[in-house]
Amino acid sequence: MKKVRALVITGFGINCEEEMAAAYRLAGAEAQIAHLNGLYEDKTDLRNFDVLNFAGGFSFGDDLGSGKVLANKLMYKKKSAKGSFCDELREFVSGGGYVFGVCNGFQVLVKMGLLPDIGGSCAQEATLTVNDSASFEDRWCRLRVAKGVRTPFLKGIDMINLPVRHGEGKLIFADAEIRRRVEEGRLACMSYIGEDGEASMEFPHNPNGSEMSCAALSDKTGRIFAMMPHPEAYLSLYNNPAWPLIKRENPRISEDGEGLVIFKNIVRHVEAEKY
Repeated sequence: MKKVRALVITGFGINCEEEMAAAYRLAGAEAQIAHLNGLYEDKTDLRNFDVLNFAGGFSFGDDLGSGKVLANKLMYKKKSAKGSFCDELREFVSGGGYVFGVCNGFQVLVKMGLLPDIGGSCAQEATLTVNDSASFEDRWCRLRVAKGVRTPFLKGIDMINLPVRHGEGKLIFADAEIRRRVEEGRLACMSYIGEDGEASMEFPHNPNGSEMSCAALSDKTGRIFAMMPHPEAYLSLYNNPAWPLIKRENPRISEDGEGLVIFKNIVRHVEAEKY
């Protein structure tokens, strides 16, 4: 059977590409890491891939706001062939492709207007800005997946523990109408939760102060999905600093990290859909 192919973008300060590629390989897919310039110079053909991935990092040093410079580059820089990469990306999605962003990748997709894309015009409808703590947050969080989410990345997941590491993770919607339509459309896919299992606005359970305690968004198709926590940073049980306690309490627990299921989900979905 033909393998699912994942493309992981790197360059300009992105620094989590190796972990993301490893996640896809552990999930049974082929993964290729490519510098963004290769796409602009037509050295890498997006049509050869099933999932396009924007990994975490500090693109362009986050100097003008996290992800903003990279978002502008993707939207407005013309390729050597006709059109922009943004045009190509839209064709990729309409042709059955999937797009996944993590942390800085989430910031980029939001600032490109691809998430939540309520109006369908890719106008920016939200932003990710400085954490309420005014500090870089590097901690583990508990998250709950909303019922009825559209994206296959989260299939079968109820609650998950993942690390966050960001300075600008506070999600703010442009206005109350956008927020209402995100909520009604179930596009807010994951919530930061407290010890009681309910969505929380309290620090440190919510590490950034995001509206609706929102940690992830999808578009209306479910094909574009992004999240602030890092699933690629929890591929093995031993990535968790509390693994000795977890293992002692449940000796037969899987040695897979909880984040790996997100990658397995999309690989299995694409296999069933295409191959």
